[in-house]
Amino acid sequence: MTGQPDPKVSPNTLKKVIGAAAIGNFVEWFDFAVYGFLATIIANQFFPSSSVSLGLLKTFGVFAVAFAMRPLGGIFFGILGDKVGRKSILSLTILMMAGATTLMGLLPTHASIGVMAPILLTVLRCLQGFSAGGEYAGSVAYVMEHSPNHRRGWYGSFVPVSTFTAFACAALLVFALENSLSSEAMASWGWRVPFVIAAPLGIVGLFLRWRMAETPAFKAMAAEENPHVHSPLRETLRSQGGAILRLGAFISLTALSFYTFTTYFATYLQVVGNLTRPQSLLVSTVALFFAAAACPVAGLISDSIGRRKSVGLICVWVIVTVLPAFGLASSGSVLYAVGGVLLLAVGALACGVVTATLMSESFPTRTRYTASAFTYNISYTIFGGTAPLMATWLIERTGNNLSPAFYLIAIAVFAMAGGLALRETSRISLSGEMRETANANRIRGSEKRMAL
Repeated sequence: MTGQPDPKVSPNTLKKVIGAAAIGNFVEWFDFAVYGFLATIIANQFFPSSSVSLGLLKTFGVFAVAFAMRPLGGIFFGILGDKVGRKSILSLTILMMAGATTLMGLLPTHASIGVMAPILLTVLRCLQGFSAGGEYAGSVAYVMEHSPNHRRGWYGSFVPVSTFTAFACAALLVFALENSLSSEAMASWGWRVPFVIAAPLGIVGLFLRWRMAETPAFKAMAAEENPHVHSPLRETLRSQGGAILRLGAFISLTALSFYTFTTYFATYLQVVGNLTRPQSLLVSTVALFFAAAACPVAGLISDSIGRRKSVGLICVWVIVTVLPAFGLASSGSVLYAVGGVLLLAVGALACGVVTATLMSESFPTRTRYTASAFTYNISYTIFGGTAPLMATWLIERTGNNLSPAFYLIAIAVFAMAGGLALRETSRISLSGEMRETANANRIRGSEKRMAL
């Protein structure tokens, strides 16, 4: 498979492809980041309670419920993306995400309309989850199918760059609001500002995506096959079941480490580390910009040593560093907290970069969008969406502030087993893999007919 030619894409086109993919990904994760960073305020506005922990549990519960919609969105948009192409589906997902996010910023609170406030919040979060289910896998596939075979880790790393940049910008914006507004103003209207910003970002993203062409790999598949023939979910699960399970095991660590680092840790620094909200946001912002800057380095390393070695090194890093990271974060010192969050950041960003490439390299073109979206979203629903909820519950249940760290270690061991079982894919051709799979399917079909 290494002898297959690279996609013939000019560097200028690749820059536009990365920009179009990154803007939608930025909008998606910007919203999720804002929700996490404003969790304590959202808890007061939509889930008023005499218990801080109970309010946070309800807030993070809505965060987790939204993830239940992501696999459904992944299946829905994945099947459409494998049938009609990547470009049009990515235009639709960014439109839905930006719209739902903007409406969240306009919602009345519990004090205004009572129980309808958290209900409407949950509905909009579910709509976000549904649209986000098709966003990340589609963005990654769009970039990967344009990228040269030997540099997919490098080019693919810019999708996680947009993810961490979104979280960093969200943290920076919330930090600026916290320091420029009074507590009353922040609770009254300040928290709405980051959500409403999604509207202009979505319009820009839609404009960029609508102008882009379809990917070379999808066009090659459409030329070889009937464009109306695509792989439905049942066939995808049957033909790609093994790869889905192995990759899903590794993505479980990607999801858990990512949301522990980007979403939960800002709350952990406040509740356990006794930092103020502005201090915790400042610490998170530093670590997030570091993660965004380091993603291309992780991509280069992955291209150099291969995916399987990268998986092994990442899992070992998480196992070794997670306990010191939580210990430093709970020290009460801003300086120590930065060190702890940076330890977590390295594992999370490296997981994200390798996952971005594996999502496309593990599946053939005609099932790539469906299989990668299904795998990614199932893992993120189980391990990512529940990360803040599980961490809060574990501490509440055990009384041990390090209990989320032990949970991360257990998942890292599980992820290593699944990730190392994947084949090495760092040099394969994505278009060539599609042809190989199609030929194998035709051979199996002929053998079945001969047997009958």
